[in-house]
Amino acid sequence: MVYDPKVVEDLLNGAAVDEWREEDAVARAENRRRASYQAKLTRLLKKTSNDKHMAERREKVTTQLAGWEEFDRDGILR
Repeated sequence: MVYDPKVVEDLLNGAAVDEWREEDAVARAENRRRASYQAKLTRLLKKTSNDKHMAERREKVTTQLAGWEEFDRDGILR
């Protein structure tokens, strides 16, 4: 693509290019912040899901143990 030299000269002499660079820097920073938040949210959801899965699994295992009700009622040191 060929641009009119006068237009290119006006862009370079004006502050348009500097403004574009500043806008791009702000947009990159915002995108990084948004991606960081999304990654944090994903990790939290994964951890919560994993914790819930482990609690369900633990409950399932403990209900299968013979005599668990008596142990739970009496406690470990009684």
